This record gives sequence, structure tokens and C-alpha cells, in this order.
Amino acid sequence: MYVQSDPRSSLSQDKKPAAARVHESFFGSQLALFHATEPQVKDANGDTWISRGQNFVVAYSAGRKGGVFSRAAQPDEYAIILPDRETEVEITTAEGSTVVPGYSVAFVPPGESTIRMLTPGAVVRLFTPKSRDMADAASNADAFAGPHPNVPPFEPWPEPAGGLKLRWYTLDVPDDPSRFGRIYRCTTFMINYLSPRIGPRERDKVSPHHHDDFEQCSLAVSGTFTHHLRWPWTTNMNVWREDEHLFCGSPSICVIPPPSIHTTTAESAGVNQLVDIFAPPRVDFSLKPGWVLNEDDYPMPGK
Repeated sequence: MYVQSDPRSSLSQDKKPAAARVHESFFGSQLALFHATEPQVKDANGDTWISRGQNFVVAYSAGRKGGVFSRAAQPDEYAIILPDRETEVEITTAEGSTVVPGYSVAFVPPGESTIRMLTPGAVVRLFTPKSRDMADAASNADAFAGPHPNVPPFEPWPEPAGGLKLRWYTLDVPDDPSRFGRIYRCTTFMINYLSPRIGPRERDKVSPHHHDDFEQCSLAVSGTFTHHLRWPWTTNMNVWREDEHLFCGSPSICVIPPPSIHTTTAESAGVNQLVDIFAPPRVDFSLKPGWVLNEDDYPMPGK
């Protein structure tokens, strides 16, 4: 349910009627308050907090100048978000080294790679659970020890025609009212760097909606938010869940499971910046012309 001015209101017009899906069980949200908890890793490279969903792992690092974050045998493509303009890193892969400025996203190929901090700053790395070391290090790893049948097993999207290599993209892209945020995708992730909201969100313009079969990770990089979640009632009262209203500062993540009805309200008087993360990429967003800013680099399945 979206207000008419929300670009996502056009998504419902693209959908074909589908048979109603009845879920037999529900799984609650996961909240990781990086700003208020001890990091999983604290060393000369910086402080790193790690949390996960079913199909992704988020590692948020407050990196120190000269710090190094390496992957020796990375099994698949991973993503990097540099939320601060002042941050600068050098990313090295088998093809060489590239300096990547702040306020960017980057996609790093499998194999050996290194991120070296040329300045102090925040670095967000996104992995699939194929990176077992990162998945096992997550603060909430126990929550995903069992199956989550509402989320299908992760399947990567096709590789680019030129193969996997380091690619990076600036987030300094003008807003467009016909486009929802600033969306980039790779074989493993879709990152939507939403337009920053100055001040609290209007209470008469929220967007409650649900996803049948994929998770959403909402990463707060500045400001404060309340994530509102509600689960549908079914004929089996044993699986009903109470509503959730999760207040969080930044940095933090909220993992929103299907099929919960959800919306998020910004709360701070200043800049509230949220980033939505999906693994693998969303088909519906990818089908919207012009929404995915790097769609020419990464094909959709079947293309």
C-alpha cells in the first residue's frame, strides 16, 4: 500500500493476479544495534559488527587509517558500501588495485581481495552465507541454525558478459521522482540507497506492504528509525505473532522477514539515511525501466 506519489505504487500495476499463498509458519525480525553493542572483531584494522539474515551477512566496520580487510578465497561476488564522502579505500584484486572514493558502492569478484583504508571511515561489506566464516561470526548466527521455509534458497544472478571484476559506482546521483532511490545490483545483491529524509516521516504518508518470499535488510547509516512489522492472521492461532515497533539508532540493521507487513518511519530532526538490501536482486525493481542504474553491466536471469 503506497501513496500515489511513491514510485512503488506502479509495481502493483505490473503484477499479474496470483493465487494467495498461505504460510504455515512465521519467523520474527532480527535487529542488530551496532551503535549500542560491542563489535565481534576489535583490532588494529578497526571495529567490526557482524549480523545476518537467511541469505546475507552484513559486516559493518569503523575502519582505521591503514586498516586492511582481506578475503583469501572468497567463494562468490561480494558488495561494499562506503556511506561517507570523506572515506577513501584502495581495493586490490587479481587484476590490480583501484582507489575508490567515499559515497560509493563496489562489487568485488570471488577469489583473493583486499580493502585498504586510505582514511578512517565506515565500510559495509555484504556477503552471502557461502562465506561461512562471516556467517558463523554473526552475532545472531544461532537464529539461522534451522530452516526458514518462507525464504527460498539463495540463487545467484547471471554474470556479466565480460566476467566478474571489480566495479564501483558513485552514489552521487540526482534524485528522480519517477525512480525509487538509487539502485545497483550484482550477481548476489541489490542495494537501494534511498533518498535521505530530513526530519521525521509524515505519519499520513507511510507505506505498509509485504513480500511473499524474500527478506529485506534495512541498514540505517544516519539518524533514527522505527521499523513497524505486523504478521497476518491465519487459521492456526499457534503461529500468530505480536506487532513489532522497533526503534533503532545508527548504525544498525533490521532484517524484515516475509510475509510480514512492514513500513519504516524516520524519527530524527536531522538527516535520516536508510539503505535497503536484498539477496539476490529483486525482479520487480529490475523490471522497472531506469530504476537499476547499472543494469547494462549485470543481466537479469533469462536475458
